[in-house]
Amino acid sequence: MDTNVIWFVALGLVAGVASGLLGIGGAILLIPALVFLFGFSQARAQGTSIAALVPPVGILAAIQYYRNDAMDVRAALLIALGFVFGGLGGATLVPYISQIWLKRLFAFLILYVAARMLWSTRK
Repeated sequence: MDTNVIWFVALGLVAGVASGLLGIGGAILLIPALVFLFGFSQARAQGTSIAALVPPVGILAAIQYYRNDAMDVRAALLIALGFVFGGLGGATLVPYISQIWLKRLFAFLILYVAARMLWSTRK
């Protein structure tokens, strides 16, 4: 068996637990792991992450959150509508942006969000 098969499944397991528990996984865990551990380009890591997350997270975790009454269905549907067009637009731009700038943009976004959450006084 290819060693990467085991590591990819393990990575998916870790990202799945983090996604179900904290609502994260794709951007924060999968993309850096694919870039730094598996040598993917930033664009390939982003595309792989999106393709891996859509079916399991989008369906199974959402069902569980719905069962736990921890979801605003209306907001989720409206956000999904924006995601359809935003995702298409963003993915269309990827070939026109250098890999280094994609990495920098990704890193900046994670740092910005982390800082905002760390020092936020909102519940």
